[in-house]
Amino acid sequence: MKITIIGGGAAGFFAALSAKTHFPDAHVCILEKTSKFLGKVKISGGGRCNVTNATFNSRLLSENYPRGEKFLRKAFESFNAQDTVNWFESRGVALKTYPDNCIFPLSNESQSIIDCFLLEARKLGIELQTGQSVEIIRKTANGFEIETNQGKHTADKVIITVGGQPKSTWFSAIETFGHTIIPPVPSLFTFNMPKEPIKALMGVVVEHARVRIEGQKLVGVGPLLVTHWGMSGPAILQLSAWGARILAEKAYTCSILVNWLDEAKEDAIRQEFAQIQKTNGAKMLQNHNPFPIPHRLWMYLLEKNGIKPDVRWIDLAGKNANKLINTLINDRYEVQGKTTFKEEFVTAGGIDLAEIYPQTMQSKLIPGLYFAGEVMDIDGITGGFNFQAAWTTGYLAGKSCGKEA
Repeated sequence: MKITIIGGGAAGFFAALSAKTHFPDAHVCILEKTSKFLGKVKISGGGRCNVTNATFNSRLLSENYPRGEKFLRKAFESFNAQDTVNWFESRGVALKTYPDNCIFPLSNESQSIIDCFLLEARKLGIELQTGQSVEIIRKTANGFEIETNQGKHTADKVIITVGGQPKSTWFSAIETFGHTIIPPVPSLFTFNMPKEPIKALMGVVVEHARVRIEGQKLVGVGPLLVTHWGMSGPAILQLSAWGARILAEKAYTCSILVNWLDEAKEDAIRQEFAQIQKTNGAKMLQNHNPFPIPHRLWMYLLEKNGIKPDVRWIDLAGKNANKLINTLINDRYEVQGKTTFKEEFVTAGGIDLAEIYPQTMQSKLIPGLYFAGEVMDIDGITGGFNFQAAWTTGYLAGKSCGKEA
């Protein structure tokens, strides 16, 4: 049996390794368009590769996917985050879990993951071909015919793992099979704020912030980083993922509301103000910042509200107190554009999941055709979730594709 995987990225390699492990007599081949395999793995996570997340409950794990939650919940029953950890560690790749639950190679180098995959592929005898740009895929009486820029290939089974595509052009080959393609839009990106003076605070990090799009219920939670172009960090990336479609419709122009104090409410802040005025009323605002935010941000918020930094706490009252409280928990900024992590391009969109079996990743329309990774309408928030989806869907496609239809 000839099993051909189109795409030599994370999902493609895991699908190939799974297929050859489960069906050792099959001829397994990966066709990769570029000159190198696993290019996205190499540069992901700043070159460290966040392989998965230490969320070992499959239901909770699936809740980190803006698109694909129910689909993946079924898939995770067969291969979850613990299975990923076991898979790598059993092949000599030591892993380390960080306080935010992100799991990286102990080496802190993505090359450890790449080396593991290439070694496994060589051990199993998987054929690896680069420079193979797939142009046409046809269903034939005996399987599939694949035309690339290098010539024709035949296969009994095909697994497509072409990854997140910024444009829909590649999907035309899949559409010929009758599959519905949900137009892809960027999912993980940072917010550009060209008119906002807060950019002068570039490098400032607030560890526990909450951000929402004005007029929407979606919320991003976690560290927020001020950059020279606007805002980034997990809180922003979460919001960009959950709001990918909404933000695309708004042409990435909107207002966001930031609570610099996480879940703090107005009443609690007023009580804290009153307590400070009792115990530290003689201190100047510039010398006494009672909140878990950096001093530079504290000074910026005072200036934003026209409050002199040498005002004493006991004299903070009326409009000034109200404005400062509102800014701490409901600070408004104008977003005008985005900056995509080009090296970690993640898209919302792809093949409609209603047309794929979640237990096997096989097309419901074309027997023998399978999918894995971001070619499907699946995407996760930042934190190792997109790689976990790649491992899981690749594993299931590979495990299933060698069975007779």
